[in-house]
Amino acid sequence: MNNIAGSKSSLTWIVHITVAALVILWMVPTVGLFVSSFRTADQISTNGWWQALFPSEQNLTLRSAAPETQIEQDGLFVIEGRLFDDGVKAEISVWGITSRNIDAFKPGETAELRKGGTITVQADGRYRMEHTEPFTGSRGSRVFVTATQPPKFTLENYNKILFEKRNVDGMGKAFLNTFTVTIPATIIPILVAAFAAYALAWMDFPGRALLVAAVVGLLVVPLQLALIPLLKFHQDIGIGKGYLGVWMAHTGFGLPLAIYLLRNYMAGLPRDIIENARVDGATDFQIFTKLILPLSFPALASFAIFQFLWTWNDLLVAKVFLIDATGQTTVMTARIIELLGTRGGNWEILATAAFVSIAVPLAVFFAMQKYLVRGLLAGSVK
Repeated sequence: MNNIAGSKSSLTWIVHITVAALVILWMVPTVGLFVSSFRTADQISTNGWWQALFPSEQNLTLRSAAPETQIEQDGLFVIEGRLFDDGVKAEISVWGITSRNIDAFKPGETAELRKGGTITVQADGRYRMEHTEPFTGSRGSRVFVTATQPPKFTLENYNKILFEKRNVDGMGKAFLNTFTVTIPATIIPILVAAFAAYALAWMDFPGRALLVAAVVGLLVVPLQLALIPLLKFHQDIGIGKGYLGVWMAHTGFGLPLAIYLLRNYMAGLPRDIIENARVDGATDFQIFTKLILPLSFPALASFAIFQFLWTWNDLLVAKVFLIDATGQTTVMTARIIELLGTRGGNWEILATAAFVSIAVPLAVFFAMQKYLVRGLLAGSVK
């Protein structure tokens, strides 16, 4: 009798484990990206994000102070200081003066410099350089160290991405451009689809069934099939490649799903409410604005989530309809692709840029997720 309605299935634990596994698989990359966005390049290249809270051993290339800081003591020219920045706690295990032999010396030992003189490095990074003649050159000597450093997190990556006047390859500008594309491309199809959905659900006119069938058929039309014809049409009517063109493209590609979703929801609303409003003398426009729109908010929010996520993460439509050689209209997805080519080794910058790109869709999804299921189930149950 395990299949009696209302009884708890014996396989519930399997469902719970499966859901938990899916959530973990979805969250792990996001958490890793988030943690990496606050780490330095040296830490990222040394160990994984899951070790970010533990001390790590890193190979670092540091420099002594410039020769202009030298002083003369007892007939020797001396340069003293600390290899690490102020406030940085680290313990050197081995060090060297050439990249081919970075572990030649231990803390406290003295090495002969190639340009003459000696250098002694301590475990905490303090060093002393001595020479019988003045040190020359414009920069200090390189010192290769292997040091254990405590975990370190920084906001410098976000500062470079978003707030510096000359930020990394225009990511701050791309962030604003993405908002410029996404917000109108989400609002416009909702406004158009809401009117169309009401007409298809509650207004009787010839060809309504054919229009509903056409909307369902457009759901399966591949996006790539319409890109080139639509671009040629945009160029013929003069809107070309710009914000207006990409807004219209996203509107056209999003309308079939919007109309289908909203029409199903509106058709499931109680008929008595609509008929009573008509008996009271309300026009279709009044019924639509005063009754249908407030009652259809779950469906509107559900589509808004889908449309916002799609337009924010879009690369293909932006590449076709929003090309600008000066980079003034480039969106974040296109800018991140460019970063992969120009800054392939700066993983801290790439991680920060990627997390900034997904942070806004995550915030929108979690803020409106309670309407998602209600909107998707619209019209499924009478």
